[in-house]
Amino acid sequence: MGSCIICGKSVDGRICDLHEEDVVFEFRGNQPDQLTVDRYYRGTVDGYAEFGVFVDIGDSVTGLLHRSELDRRLESLDWESGDTVFVQVQQVRDNGNVDLGWSIRQAENEFRGTLVDDPDQGAPYLKEDESGNEDAAADDGSAADSPDDSEETEDADESGAAADDNADVTATDESGESDERVEPTSTADAAATETPAAATETDAGSSDGGAAAASGGAATAVAEEETEDEADEATEPNHVAIETLDDRVGETVRLEGVVESARQTSGPTVFEIRDETDSVECAAFKEAGVRAYPEIDTDDVVRLDGEVRERRGELQVETEALVKLEDDDRATVEDRLADALTAQAEPDAVDPIAADEAVEALTDDVREVATAVRRAVLEERPVVVRHAATADGYVAGVALERATLPLVRDQHDQHDAVYHYFDRRPLEEGVYDMDDATKDATRMLEARERHDEKLPLFVFVAAGATRESLDGFELLDLYGAGRALVDDVAVDPEIGEAVDAAVAPDGTGAPETTSATLAANVAAHVNDDVRADLQHLPAVSYWEDTPEAYADAASEAGYDADAAREVREAVALEAYYQSYEDKRELITDLLFGEGDGPGGLAGHVSEQFREKLDTEIETAEANLDRQTLDDTTVAVLDTDAFTHRYEFPPTALLLDELHRRHRDDVSAVIGVSDDELHIRSDHPIDVRDIADRAREWVPNAGLTATSARDGKLEYIAGERSAVLDTVIDVVADEVA
Repeated sequence: MGSCIICGKSVDGRICDLHEEDVVFEFRGNQPDQLTVDRYYRGTVDGYAEFGVFVDIGDSVTGLLHRSELDRRLESLDWESGDTVFVQVQQVRDNGNVDLGWSIRQAENEFRGTLVDDPDQGAPYLKEDESGNEDAAADDGSAADSPDDSEETEDADESGAAADDNADVTATDESGESDERVEPTSTADAAATETPAAATETDAGSSDGGAAAASGGAATAVAEEETEDEADEATEPNHVAIETLDDRVGETVRLEGVVESARQTSGPTVFEIRDETDSVECAAFKEAGVRAYPEIDTDDVVRLDGEVRERRGELQVETEALVKLEDDDRATVEDRLADALTAQAEPDAVDPIAADEAVEALTDDVREVATAVRRAVLEERPVVVRHAATADGYVAGVALERATLPLVRDQHDQHDAVYHYFDRRPLEEGVYDMDDATKDATRMLEARERHDEKLPLFVFVAAGATRESLDGFELLDLYGAGRALVDDVAVDPEIGEAVDAAVAPDGTGAPETTSATLAANVAAHVNDDVRADLQHLPAVSYWEDTPEAYADAASEAGYDADAAREVREAVALEAYYQSYEDKRELITDLLFGEGDGPGGLAGHVSEQFREKLDTEIETAEANLDRQTLDDTTVAVLDTDAFTHRYEFPPTALLLDELHRRHRDDVSAVIGVSDDELHIRSDHPIDVRDIADRAREWVPNAGLTATSARDGKLEYIAGERSAVLDTVIDVVADEVA
């Protein structure tokens, strides 16, 4: 007979059934059927497969930890071949296959002991037993190892009586000093006083906390109510900031903050609490492996009283009382955290990349959007950039990507965090419709359900400024997802109310700009460390008339006018192909490739751009239908008949180029297909007004302005001829 190394109960071996899952076993066998189901074993990573990780248990047995058993994505595991890991044996199949389960404990000192499982020796034993060095403390019923988290001795025998009535059990902590633990004389006595398991423990270094815990009552009121005799002597713990806890080890303190996470260990429940200064783990114990304070969940605002201790070089608060705050108390804490987070996230005074009146008129807006992005990273919320699949949209989106990714890396330990906490998703057009919003809502809700991710901040770039995107924004708003916008067109009032922050011209005569120019300036204030990387991006985004300040900035960065043109054309070509993909690495190479002069990647792709565009332009120009009304000439291109609609270039880019080449001899270029019509003109054209006026003449055509930003109208195919004639008349009248 021996004694359980945890509770001291007499057993055959060194561990009782109750505590078998609290220790880890070192396997000395050579057959799968020698393993014991439900035990935790030390193993070694053997290798990865698409469906999980192979782990060697001992020298001769290998099991599979299936990806479905993990508490995270398989791709996010940072295990390398040969690493020591800890797993649970769930099943040993008849064919010898071993199914393994995940262990939340991935360090040996997180278990309450280690035993050797050697089938040739019978019952498990301590390593010390191999040399005859018996653990005297275990033999006389004392705990052989001090529990890492709970540091308490449990009642063991089946009748509920303590293993040793009224006995003082001595446990040695990590510093080598001894604490005396006093057990209740029986579980009946403990029940009579309604003392939780954690409250049976008194610590020589935390007598105040022990007295409060032992005063009885419900778990949520342990530190809230005291007996009348104690009331005169007791005082409320001081409310302190978490960043000051280093200087308060051994003190009982009060914290107020948000629950960042709550995880259950084999001993205590561990809550991570964040206030306006820092975060700390707080251990709360009810029973081994039993959830303490089940009413407290992630994102709850709480008040916690407990003693500050140091565990394995890290601070931890031993929880004595934990309550959820409601109403005014909750609002006070939330406001305090929000103000502190905003102050931390807000960049310094706005300093534009180059002298630019358009940006200087929007400095407050630039600061507000940059703050929103920085704050999302600090809150560990994903940032999702939604941008138009155009050269301007891609350059703008990548500017924000370049600035945000380093911040994400600094905020998260896992190597693949940049793929989970930042996503860039192109939009085929400049409208964020219900189809796009439904996809995004589905993805974010699935991520929240499966991976406990917070709802993201969506940043719309070169898209979304007009009210055609309102339905999509409202769907995101219903779930509370954040929304910011960067665009080079004026924001419709409805959209201004539907987003949290926006950078866009007001449409009252401000200098023309590009979305990439505005986004690059925002990005420089999201992360000043990448400012130099962004210098050339505004110049890349201008198809013509690049402002001198940005041309100079690009030149200083090593991009003359030809280099900027090549990069722009290369991005425009790649934006068309696989338009729904971010193509992160490829676009990064095009925009930031070092030494990428003529013959480089951007130069090579740019040649393809020119060849494909010139071929299509030649065909289109030969088939332009010029119509003159009252001295106003409008050029019409039948895009169904005279373009390859599913080949590069896309209709929008083709019409842009035709307009640039023929603006001197035509007032507007119109592209018409079976059910779409696009208008390009240097004159201010409001396609909504065009649609309203034309609808009076063709009321049954279903004519609508589907993208005021991109000058696009849609109608019923059967009314194409009538719609075209009417729109030509209205446009000619508008630009006359």
